[in-house]
Amino acid sequence: MWFFKSPEIAFGEDSLSYLDGLEGQRALIVSDATLVQLGYAGRVQALLARRGFAVAVFSEVEPDPAVETVRAGARAMLAFQPDWVIGLGGGSVLDAAKGMWILYERPDVDPEGINPVEKLGLRRKARFVAIPTTSGTGSEATWALVLTNVAERRKMGLGNREDMPDIAIVDPSLVMTMPPRLTADTGLDALTHAVEGFTSLWHNDFADGLCLKSAQLVMVYLRTAYRDGSDIEARSHMHNAATLAGLGFGNSMAALAHGLGHALGGVFHLTHGCCVSLALPYTIEFCLRGEAGSTRYAELAKFLDLPCGSEMEAGMALAAAIRQLEQDVDQPLSLAGCGITANDLEREMDLLIENANRDTQTITSTRSPSNAELCSLFQYLFTGKPVDF
Repeated sequence: MWFFKSPEIAFGEDSLSYLDGLEGQRALIVSDATLVQLGYAGRVQALLARRGFAVAVFSEVEPDPAVETVRAGARAMLAFQPDWVIGLGGGSVLDAAKGMWILYERPDVDPEGINPVEKLGLRRKARFVAIPTTSGTGSEATWALVLTNVAERRKMGLGNREDMPDIAIVDPSLVMTMPPRLTADTGLDALTHAVEGFTSLWHNDFADGLCLKSAQLVMVYLRTAYRDGSDIEARSHMHNAATLAGLGFGNSMAALAHGLGHALGGVFHLTHGCCVSLALPYTIEFCLRGEAGSTRYAELAKFLDLPCGSEMEAGMALAAAIRQLEQDVDQPLSLAGCGITANDLEREMDLLIENANRDTQTITSTRSPSNAELCSLFQYLFTGKPVDF
């Protein structure tokens, strides 16, 4: 038995005004310092104040949020006692807000132990609105959250079905000023979610269509959004694509590109979108050489109008199309291109392999790598050589 979870989603132009219908007394906005400075938190605060809410803001979320940050935010919630938690930001903010909300409702829970099995009993104190300001993670439409154990330099994929946002507000006006680099990173993150959501071991009929449509939208519109951020059509489609991919992979799981990407991000502090999208074509090539007929790349390639005469041809065409898109948006195609040195990689290899093995997304890959194969994958990622084993 499996489940399909989704928030109520308000999307499109002026969807932020959906907050006008919110009923309650106290709201705590979780965001970051930049979004507060740019006035985004103020826009949300004004809408809530107009509804009579008392509003507080916690703006201390950093990229790749640490467990300690989540604990601090939970303490702020316990002091303020909100009946609505409003996550406003990119994936780091939304993931942190989920963790804070869980600890607000359940102070006894160890955040590193958040899992899909335990019953949490959320919503006794508050409900949750997620408002993404990037077009990538899809965290507004998933129950997944990624937190960082700073001491161990390890990203942890966590989550419980109860922490799915009650409402997701997907308003393209909030992403119109995203800089090109962030547009590329987050857009390629969405593509990785879509591809892996469709091809993971836990793929299913309910998630497949969402993943296919998201992948198609990214392949069509990311280049335009990157080159001309003022293009409202491209921005709107990319913002929708990110949420669609979140719904898709959030109900089917990601795979090996995320296992490798989380390991790289935790050790080298590269952005999440850069890490997982960098790994994606290499993991496609790796999985192609696993059990015959297990990858579904032919179905995906056919939908994207790529060559698909055989599974091998389809997978290679898909990997090539992804690399071309990455090149077109000036994304590094290797770890060396990200500024990582051969000495860096050799020094950290044992930790990279350990973290990839411990990652929850590695196990849903159609081909499970050995330690030696993980070592080779990281080496191929470094040099940029296509995977041939």
